[in-house]
Amino acid sequence: MMMRLLKRWRWGLAIAAVLLAAIGYTLWPQARTVDVGKVSKGAMSVGITDDGVTREKDLYVVSAPATGYAARIALEAGDPVTRGQVITRISGRPAPPLDKRTQEELRGALSSARAAERAASASLAQARRDAARAGALSPKGFISKAQLEAARTRVATAEASLAQSRAEIRRIGASLAEPGGKAGGSPVPVLAPVSGTVLLVPSKSEGMVVEGAPLVTIGDPSKIEVVVDLLSREAVRVKPGDRVEITQWGGPDPLIGRVKYIEPYGRLKVSALGIDEQRVNVVIGFDPAVARKAARLGHGYQIDATIVVWSKPDALRVPVGALFRGKGGDWRVFVVEDGKVHERAVKIGQINNDYGEVVGGIGDGTVVVLNPENDLRDGERVRPRAPAA
Repeated sequence: MMMRLLKRWRWGLAIAAVLLAAIGYTLWPQARTVDVGKVSKGAMSVGITDDGVTREKDLYVVSAPATGYAARIALEAGDPVTRGQVITRISGRPAPPLDKRTQEELRGALSSARAAERAASASLAQARRDAARAGALSPKGFISKAQLEAARTRVATAEASLAQSRAEIRRIGASLAEPGGKAGGSPVPVLAPVSGTVLLVPSKSEGMVVEGAPLVTIGDPSKIEVVVDLLSREAVRVKPGDRVEITQWGGPDPLIGRVKYIEPYGRLKVSALGIDEQRVNVVIGFDPAVARKAARLGHGYQIDATIVVWSKPDALRVPVGALFRGKGGDWRVFVVEDGKVHERAVKIGQINNDYGEVVGGIGDGTVVVLNPENDLRDGERVRPRAPAA
């Protein structure tokens, strides 16, 4: 009986089984496609990146030693100079041109000074004669010693008055004789204090300069260094001798330098967003071999610098995209095992843009999910995404 029923309904049962299998397959959870990576050992470093500028290690600004008229500077930026080379010469201030009225006033003053000279000369002659007579009469007792001294005093006074008149004549005569616009006095040479290269000439033209005005700037391109201003909380992580990679300087390969020193004085600087920041200068130098390549940079060139504050050649590292924070704030990853994911807590030491240093929780070669979705759950079936062709 049973056999006849089975034989009779065999096709219906077969179709029902197929339908049930199809429904079960449809409702069965599908494996989620995920990106995966591996925990591996390799070199890892942590750095602080910021922009900086180059500067000459020894910069000399040659200034005008006095106010006067400077001759034209023939030097160009980039020209070599030697110690003691004449940069320019500075003469006295040029006399201003005289208008007709001033000239007439000076001529009148000159005539008055000459008349005063003649009067002083006559007074001096009379005083000398009186003194000579007094000198002859004094030994015979005809005049007192006080009268003799008074006569000699009048001679000295007349001589001083004559000298003053002559000086006034020379002064007025010099003002009339000097053509307007001509610098007077002996030129004073301005010398280069050191040998090097001219970096900057603010003005080449001749003309008036005031005392202390910069004339040329001299430096040595082979002694270039880099200054990076870091936030103070980042600068405390840096120490002398740290490796520095200089990028965005114009060459294909990074320039390698070392931190020379960190300035102990912080400065307030307002960021582009208007935020007050305490900045500290970190000074970076180059080895002699690298300095020759760095000499292509001039004073005040902008660069990017990455200061390596930690590095390890064989660090156990996990891709940073696999890390996420758990409910307790600890670091976690999704580990792929037997086609399923399992959430694991990991201990992370140093971290950079690419990797996190694994201190504990997972081992070398562990497969982890990269950039896990928020709804990914522990125990869910997954399959690795095929690499792009």
